[in-house]
Amino acid sequence: MNRRQKIILRDFMTVIVITAIAVVAMINFRDWVNHSEAMHAMNDLGQEVLKYREKHGSVPPKSYVDGIKENLKGGVRLGELQYRALWIDSDSTPDEILAYTEKNYPSLLVGDGFIVLRLDGRVEWMDKKEFKTLLAQQQSPEEIQMLSAGRFPAQK
Repeated sequence: MNRRQKIILRDFMTVIVITAIAVVAMINFRDWVNHSEAMHAMNDLGQEVLKYREKHGSVPPKSYVDGIKENLKGGVRLGELQYRALWIDSDSTPDEILAYTEKNYPSLLVGDGFIVLRLDGRVEWMDKKEFKTLLAQQQSPEEIQMLSAGRFPAQK
């Protein structure tokens, strides 16, 4: 291989490596932006639920939350929202999970997990194992039975 061929090969490989790095960086950035927007949308949803709760003394029904979600900026990034208002009562603690959505990001920056809205309006990101353990502690036998019987959308 002569000198000119080596230079062309080196330049070609440089372009390929830079392009691959740029693609990976863009995928990670896209997932980070989607994660951030979903967290903001869940936070906005939480604020609306708190306003409703202050005014009416209870959490809103699922149809009300679905309407709010449709009008939220970034609400579409929430995906399929699991709303647990049916299982919230006067004995529920502020740490109770009110709503959650599962998010799977193939990137290195975010990863897989759940965006969780607590009864007191806090929004947090939880990894799958931590979330499933917490949800199992908070679910009543009736809720588990109804989810397994298919009367409500099953959790994944």
